[in-house]
Amino acid sequence: MSFNFKKWSKYAMLFSLALPLSVGAFTGKVTAAESKEDAPADVHLDVDEFSSEKVTVVVELDEESVLQAKQQGKNKSKQSVEQERDAILAELDAAGVDYEVNQEYEVVFSGLSLRIPQNQLGQLISVPGVKAVYPNETYKLDSASVDVIDREAFSPEMHDSAPYIGSEEAWEAGYTGEGVTVAVLDTGVDYTHPDLAHAFGEYKGWDFVDNDADPQETNTGTVDDLTMHGTHVAGTIAANGEIKGVAPDADLLAYRVLGPGGSGYTEDIIAAIERAVEDGADVMNLSLGNTLNNPDYATSIALDAAMADGVVAVTSNGNSGSANWTVGSPGTSREAISVGASQLPYNTFNAELFSSSGNTYPSAVVQGFPSEEALLALNEAEYEFVHVGLGSEEEFSQVDAEGKIALISRGELPYVTKAENAKQAGAVGAVVYNNVPGEQPLVPGMAVPTVTISQKDGQKLLAELEAGNPTLSFNVQYSRTVNETIADFSSRGPVMDTWMIKPDVVAPGVNITSTVPTHDPSNPHGYASMQGTSMASPHVAGAVALMLEANPDWNVDFVKAALMNTAERLVDPNGTVYPHNTQGAGSIRVLDAIQANTLVTDASHSFGIFTKQNGKEVHREKFTVHNLSDKRKKYSIKFTGHDGISVKSSNNLQVQPGKTQEINYRLQVDSNLEPGYYEGTFVISDGTNDLEVPTIIFVQEPDYPLLNSMQLGISGNYLVGIVNLTKGAENFNLRIRDADSGELIGEVAHAENLPIGEYFFAWDMAIDGQPLGPGRYQINAYAQLEGEETEIQGGVLTIGSNQAENE
Repeated sequence: MSFNFKKWSKYAMLFSLALPLSVGAFTGKVTAAESKEDAPADVHLDVDEFSSEKVTVVVELDEESVLQAKQQGKNKSKQSVEQERDAILAELDAAGVDYEVNQEYEVVFSGLSLRIPQNQLGQLISVPGVKAVYPNETYKLDSASVDVIDREAFSPEMHDSAPYIGSEEAWEAGYTGEGVTVAVLDTGVDYTHPDLAHAFGEYKGWDFVDNDADPQETNTGTVDDLTMHGTHVAGTIAANGEIKGVAPDADLLAYRVLGPGGSGYTEDIIAAIERAVEDGADVMNLSLGNTLNNPDYATSIALDAAMADGVVAVTSNGNSGSANWTVGSPGTSREAISVGASQLPYNTFNAELFSSSGNTYPSAVVQGFPSEEALLALNEAEYEFVHVGLGSEEEFSQVDAEGKIALISRGELPYVTKAENAKQAGAVGAVVYNNVPGEQPLVPGMAVPTVTISQKDGQKLLAELEAGNPTLSFNVQYSRTVNETIADFSSRGPVMDTWMIKPDVVAPGVNITSTVPTHDPSNPHGYASMQGTSMASPHVAGAVALMLEANPDWNVDFVKAALMNTAERLVDPNGTVYPHNTQGAGSIRVLDAIQANTLVTDASHSFGIFTKQNGKEVHREKFTVHNLSDKRKKYSIKFTGHDGISVKSSNNLQVQPGKTQEINYRLQVDSNLEPGYYEGTFVISDGTNDLEVPTIIFVQEPDYPLLNSMQLGISGNYLVGIVNLTKGAENFNLRIRDADSGELIGEVAHAENLPIGEYFFAWDMAIDGQPLGPGRYQINAYAQLEGEETEIQGGVLTIGSNQAENE
């Protein structure tokens, strides 16, 4: 099977397929795209116009939704939207189109989702009244790892993130979330969990996967199908038992939009947003996402409408890592509050490692541990160590690791799995040696104390075993305390096209202990530690519940501004303030937000792109100061930024109690500045408190990477995917690497001189005509343009004895 590579319309959005992929040599051609002006409707996906295979799409109507009309001061009924939708369906019937309606929307979004043959989509988009057609995107959980906690080892003190952001202070002030309803759009919620049962009434919410009134977690099927994510999120928001969530007296509604394995689709997420609004939710939490950095999805339209109607939407920012431009939808939403993940303050330790022969291992680094006590206990004795290969359960079953140190190779299995297997085998600790040159990552919360060493030192230890010297000793010493930091996995902004700063704020998202179902009928309710921006988002949703109880007359703009204006700016371990697109306005502080008596809206701002080649370019902008106190306030205004960027405005401002005033200013940028991305900060002070408003500015073309995103799926015998070339490319390759070693196995596609756009590919999972053998394969995309190179990672393709799975 040859490699097929096809350009989508430049107006197209990513069509993410949960389907198999196939690879072969590139023989495809780039085809011309139909312009937007030629199309009767905006088409946001690419299809095979010769295929009768059905696809699911989301259709937006020209007719406004109920809330979109309301926001423009118009009255519109659901019936009028239904009539327009029925007229469009009648047109399809008359044309003989073979379609099936899945979901219908009238409130936050005007349209429907339907399944339709690809070769009949042309008839759909030509129907008058159809505004746009969107892909039925695949959404997944924004959590990075799970560690189930033994009931014997659990203690409520593990859940220290809610107190850290100031929840206990808010409770003491009388605010616990009572009377506020939070909707959890997720994998469902175990509403029978003793810590959560209080938060649910007779009506629990809705299951959009099975289409019934029981939004329970997936609890049937294979082990890989079982879910617990939504229950963990719900516990962080409103648990009130052995664990206390941020808003322990808030009410919950559960909407199951992610089914077995934690995967779901756009059509159900929009339906859940709409239903949550109609059910009277005050807040909604969406700890889910995809990797495409684009603000204009159907889900964003729905969230924007919900926000404008007064429902505060909180979303996770994504787990795509520490580079700029990695934020994904719906974290790219214009209005919703997007949340990045931070790690609570922690102590660091140095480690020295000695073998019985007197050898030292200078590369030793403490990677992670279950507790400081367990880590320091390694100093108390000499330990026999045993080699356990890659640290699988099978390999542990073949050695006696009881009371010993497990020596494990990096590769194939996640670090947390290796440590958990070591714990189950009775090991008191683990030493993980690298299988390639370079460093290994820190992984907080490992099941046993774990030290990493280099590939070279690992070989030395293996030689010690061969020589009959199987004993190790440790010298672990406290080094320093690291304050709250940004998690490496937390995605960064800006957002493409709008250039907005994202995330808006950050909250704890590393090693968060909360409620889960165990799926064990004999002991059904438990607790687990998870990490990801999925865990950070519900901290903010819970905080919003407290804020709305304390300030029931606040609108969504006030809520968002209060969180951002009072957030604490974070610095990295070297003492440097994190960039705006890493931390947004900073880490939330609940009571400060509740008690804010000055608010500035908008709470962050992008000035967009300055392109003038000579002289100075000026943009006129404004923001609004709200004096919520009962006293007149005098504010000073200062802008800090980069040389060559200046702001001219009134330096002082007086605002009467309970009043609002706009601040007009002129931002001037010197065209001699080097092209790039620049940050600035407005500081508004009332003499006692300083409020910071982060801003960003682009001079000339933004520095976004050549490849903005890649999404993969499996369809039959093929690996399929979409890549987005933001600037075009002189050369493009699809690269297949060994997922564990990073070694390049082959380049299965090549194309030259591609213009800007999004491209579809399909690969038959063969290299040089030979099918891939069992193993784990990293699928990467590479682009090169005028000396600039970008290689981004897609998913990991796992080939087993009988099947392929895209991770």
